[in-house]
Amino acid sequence: MSTGVTTPGVVRVHVPRRSVTHDLRAVKIVLHREMLRFVNDRTRMISTLIQPVLWLFVMGTGLSTLVSQGPVEGVDFRTFIYPGVIAMTVITTAMFSAGSIVWDREFGFLREMLVAPVSRSSIVIGKCLGGGLMATAQGLIILAMAGLVNVPYSPGLILTLLGQMFLASFTITAFGVSLAARMKNMQTFFGIMQMAIMPMIFLSGAMFPLANLPAWLDFLTKINPLTYAVDPMRHAVFSHLEVTPQVMQALNPGVHWFGWPVPAGVELLIIAGMGVALVGVAIAQFRRDG
Repeated sequence: MSTGVTTPGVVRVHVPRRSVTHDLRAVKIVLHREMLRFVNDRTRMISTLIQPVLWLFVMGTGLSTLVSQGPVEGVDFRTFIYPGVIAMTVITTAMFSAGSIVWDREFGFLREMLVAPVSRSSIVIGKCLGGGLMATAQGLIILAMAGLVNVPYSPGLILTLLGQMFLASFTITAFGVSLAARMKNMQTFFGIMQMAIMPMIFLSGAMFPLANLPAWLDFLTKINPLTYAVDPMRHAVFSHLEVTPQVMQALNPGVHWFGWPVPAGVELLIIAGMGVALVGVAIAQFRRDG
């Protein structure tokens, strides 16, 4: 059903009423646009892979000698940082995807979306789903390198990591969209992105074990949201490795709250809850802009 107004000499314009089906179609359109942009931008695909590959094969190989003795003897350092590199890949790609909101604003496309007869929530959800899928697709490339760092190609492991990658990238995209909704130019957005994301990555345990940390560093890792995205990935990887209990305790101790080991399922629920909350923040921001 539609409404319209007729004026002499003016063509009657029909504006469809909003409905769930109408908003789902809007989500699909925004998602499709994001995927087309990703597929056609091969330069960005390659550039966002350079840093993770350098960490995995250059830094990982160079630092392997530091963990070749003691309780972790015989464990390749690249195997240890592999889950962290996956997280770094999807997080960086997700933030770049969210940054396109600022680009759309500068060129006027965002205003066209905001004046369209669709809800703000459909635009935000479509954007977050698109960013999550693009980042997960980018992470597939790192996932394909598992065998090069002594991680088995187990179907169960691959499916687990895929689900965790999408959840983390969706949440980070929602964070980026809520941030980008307030920005007026790309320079400001990427400056804030570097200031926020890079410390969060380094404090997530992506590049070092969470065991035996100084009190101040242990506290920072526990309040860092990305810790709860990296740790389940490491649990998934190490559960498919044949390592001694000593190695497991040294390299995969997990997150503890006052002595209680936080299960991976709880960590994933934390990330999912944050994703839902950040989507709500982004929707509220878009409604104020509208």
